[in-house]
Amino acid sequence: MLVVGAGPAGASLALLLARRGLAVDLIDATGPGGRPFRGEGLMPSGLAALAAMGLEPLPAAVSQRPLTAWSFFLDGQALFETAEPMGSAAPCTLIDQDTLLSELLEQAGRQPGFRFHPGQAVSDLLLHDGRVAGVHLADGTSLEAALVVACDGRDSLLRRRGGLEMERAPSLLDVIWFRLESPGADAVLEWLAGRFVTVVGSSGSYALFPSARGGVQLGWAIAPEPPPVPTPAGPGAWAELWAGDAPEALARRLRELPAAAVQGPVRLPVRVGLCPRWQRHGLLLLGDAAHPMSPLRAQGINMALRDALVAARHLGPALLDGEPGAIDAAAAAVFAERQPEIRRIQALQEQEARRAELLRRRHRLRGLLARTARWSGPLLARRWLASQRPLRDGIAPIAKDPGAAAMIG
Repeated sequence: MLVVGAGPAGASLALLLARRGLAVDLIDATGPGGRPFRGEGLMPSGLAALAAMGLEPLPAAVSQRPLTAWSFFLDGQALFETAEPMGSAAPCTLIDQDTLLSELLEQAGRQPGFRFHPGQAVSDLLLHDGRVAGVHLADGTSLEAALVVACDGRDSLLRRRGGLEMERAPSLLDVIWFRLESPGADAVLEWLAGRFVTVVGSSGSYALFPSARGGVQLGWAIAPEPPPVPTPAGPGAWAELWAGDAPEALARRLRELPAAAVQGPVRLPVRVGLCPRWQRHGLLLLGDAAHPMSPLRAQGINMALRDALVAARHLGPALLDGEPGAIDAAAAAVFAERQPEIRRIQALQEQEARRAELLRRRHRLRGLLARTARWSGPLLARRWLASQRPLRDGIAPIAKDPGAAAMIG
């Protein structure tokens, strides 16, 4: 079989199927390290998925940093803070996604049927009598397979070539990303103390957290449409903008950041959607190709890993059998099992985005909550915690992969 795209969905699916004795070709146009900003947040749902693959504990080669708490500030005033693991089996853990992908590929490479094709771009689907039978590569060659699994991201070429439509949801935000590099950002890193911090004020809202790669990641939320966003004229002006809404201790550290420590901005448009169909004969979509997620609560990588586990469970026996009808039925079963969780998670992300947008726009409400934080904070904390459980733990338990014992940490 063929898997296109070596992100979390593609790399983990290729490993799981190769471990079952299947011949798997994994094709990727870029490979690890090809994107400047990758999601770092593994929710308990994603950690459970990796555990079900046999990756528990996470291998030492995967750079990782468990979060200690979630903190919220309005107009410089602490609103509430909740400590990890918030009732879950494990704390949310930040990881360097490139090292995780490298580990998955390294373990897949131990399987005799696995072949990796980095730096190879797919140009089109290969069709036989209307059925997808492989892919054409940009170098003019072709690869045939009983099934092509498209894990090629939110702008999936194979989704378009396969005629599978995407139902797009309106996006309430885009994100401008920055990296605050050490050692210049060490004072900010020390103040964070392992927390994920959200700051909302008159200038807008942003979140910052300690990166598993070192230093700090900061995401500034902006409206995807006019009015125009702030365009500070350099690192110092950006730091001053963030400091204006921050609590005093953080504001002081932001203003002291050396210009060389501030890397960015990189604007990443947020696209959210869900395909009403994930398959046609010989083709299956997974991950962002099937359901691009909002960045809120880091669901992209977690849902991709869960997609791969379910897909491997259904596809493995059908691919070993090799009968086209059984393969198509297995692909349909993947869609039927995964779509309800994706719909629910996207709805919860939208609710959270709307609450954040309300605070950004309603200055009086934000000021009232900040002034009454001693009483309003605990109430809001309870409501927030209740809404986080499915975003953290997923909608349903995830089944262990039969080959998990073969994993080597």
